[in-house]
Amino acid sequence: MASGGSRLKPQRIPLNLEGIQQNQRMWLVKVPKYLSQQWSEASGSGEVGKLKIATNQGKSEISFTLNKELTDIRGTDGQPAPVHAPTEHQFLLQTDRGQVLTVLTEHAPDQFSLQGTVVHRGECRPAPSENYMRLKRMQIEGASKPARTVQKLEKVVTTNYKPVANHQYNIEYEKRKKETGKRVKADKDQVLTLLFAAFEKHQYYNIKDLVGITMQPVVYLKEILNEIGVRNVKGPHKNTWELKEEYRCYQRAAKRE
Repeated sequence: MASGGSRLKPQRIPLNLEGIQQNQRMWLVKVPKYLSQQWSEASGSGEVGKLKIATNQGKSEISFTLNKELTDIRGTDGQPAPVHAPTEHQFLLQTDRGQVLTVLTEHAPDQFSLQGTVVHRGECRPAPSENYMRLKRMQIEGASKPARTVQKLEKVVTTNYKPVANHQYNIEYEKRKKETGKRVKADKDQVLTLLFAAFEKHQYYNIKDLVGITMQPVVYLKEILNEIGVRNVKGPHKNTWELKEEYRCYQRAAKRE
């Protein structure tokens, strides 16, 4: 449970009340899944069918007829299915049960509006038929299929899934390693000559650059550097090496000038 200091502040989101102000009366209807899918494939006009409201002995009878061009159904593989969506549907209205429901829509992030108040609740059901039973059977079979299946390979796969003994980047790394060779300790005087020549060009070097110049192991190189140089631990040249004062020939040359 969050403490008093870490409580989330309530967020204020503007709400458009135009629909409520205009007293828009709306229906809340539950439709089969296949019907909502077919509606989403409607043409640019947005017409999906026709709604018919009639009165029989004082009771409303509501039916919905789906447009014929929306009756073609595709299976899970994307191919046309051997069944069609039912065209005829009946609306079964329910009592209000004293509940007050409103329709809330989101136009964009943090932009909501109340479209109206629900005055009728109902359920859209297809007329019983053999075609509808085949459609239900197909839906149940599709839902029961596992997302992943085991496939038996008739021959050895030689392209995509063949194990690789050594990857290309490992081969290139080993090749560069052989060309460079293992760093072997050189004579100390030879290393000193390389270091002094380098410090004549620049005053500061990091250890990585000195390793590249001398081609010596890091531990061995640091032993020699500790004798003739100092490592800066702060300032603008932090973590770089420079010669000790007694070895700075560039300072002597500057004083003579």
